Amino acid sequence: MSAIANIFKIPELTRRLGWTLALLAVYRVGIYVTPPGVNRAAMREIVSSGSGSFLGMFNMFSGRALEQFSIFALGIMPYVTASIVIQLLSVILPPLMELRKEGEAGQRKINQYTRYGAVIVSTVQAIYLARYVESYNGQSTSGDVTTLHGWPFYLLTVIALTTGTAFIMWLGEQITERGIGNGTSLIIFAGIVAGLPHALMQTGEQVKIGGIQPVSLLIVSVLILAVISVIVFVELGQRRIPVHYAKRMVGRKMYGGQTSHLPLPVNSAGVISPIFASSLLMFPGTLAGMKIPFMDRVTAALQPGDWRYLVIYVLLIIFFTYFYTTLTFQSVDMADNLKKQNAFIPSVRPGRATAEYLDFVRSRVTFGGAIYLAIVCLVPTILQAQFHVPFYFGGTSIIIIVGTALDTVRQIEAHLITRHYEGLTGPRGPRIRGRRS
Repeated sequence: MSAIANIFKIPELTRRLGWTLALLAVYRVGIYVTPPGVNRAAMREIVSSGSGSFLGMFNMFSGRALEQFSIFALGIMPYVTASIVIQLLSVILPPLMELRKEGEAGQRKINQYTRYGAVIVSTVQAIYLARYVESYNGQSTSGDVTTLHGWPFYLLTVIALTTGTAFIMWLGEQITERGIGNGTSLIIFAGIVAGLPHALMQTGEQVKIGGIQPVSLLIVSVLILAVISVIVFVELGQRRIPVHYAKRMVGRKMYGGQTSHLPLPVNSAGVISPIFASSLLMFPGTLAGMKIPFMDRVTAALQPGDWRYLVIYVLLIIFFTYFYTTLTFQSVDMADNLKKQNAFIPSVRPGRATAEYLDFVRSRVTFGGAIYLAIVCLVPTILQAQFHVPFYFGGTSIIIIVGTALDTVRQIEAHLITRHYEGLTGPRGPRIRGRRS
């Protein structure tokens, strides 16, 4: 309690936490704002009938906004999809490669292109979703899903959902800038956590009616606790590369001669790679709704729990883990900075040899991180399909919740330590720190 009380002794940290909670509250209120012409009771019935499929995944990542068919029904995923496309293009297209090298100014331009791309993606997905929802008219006991039909309904839906996605995008950027943590991850985190009470109630009802055996529930509970422990254990793991600083004379004083280390996290990509992989796997459903040939078969094959879905999901996680780590870890720049600081890695020559050594170590560490992410996301998903527990207990949702929580706590710890306060996790200082791997 004393550690938590330290938060409120720092005005800036208190203000940032207030901003984060207020903006997340705005997001949760917007979940219940519905465009005109939608029967929410019928929509909830349709989405509930597909809780373990594409609709269930889409509903989870949107914070259960899809079952309300709210203005936030598309969630933050169009922005994530646009971010994937822009980052892939930044490795291929020379103009975007030049922007990446321009530092902060170039990054602002890339972010602007990402926003434009998110609006385009959300417009396409909104058209698909409007047509998809209207196709369910007459299939619900609560009446038609839409009370409007044709182009009036399409136009209102596209405007409402695209505007809602743009507003969520703005909320995420404001959380990142003014609050604590990564705004995009926190919005997805808030949506998943908000659905957990309902998932627990569903699980309890299944146990009462005999749909889930108590032994199966115990096995799943133990598995979830084990997965959370593994996530925390690995997320704090680091490969520490020793760095020595050469001695140098400045006037009559001797400087340097110190020893430090360069920490390389086991999982540098964090929760980005599972989010990116899940976003891409939901995209064929959008194309199928646009009546693109063969996409309906692809969507039918890529259902959560299907072996084809699981194989592609694992491959995408490994790819995006390497891809995101490569974008964020610039070994050449790091080697140049070490050389400018008169620092060197023992037994490695400065310059190009240092950059090659860092790339070699980073590739080995990233391989372990990618395999860990794939296993953590895969195993609970398989057992969740076997024991028929709600989709919220899958590997993707668990790693997003735990990973985002760890990242947010790390940032709070950094604010506390900077101002000479004890951390959140121990009376003698922070325990959320890197563990040698």
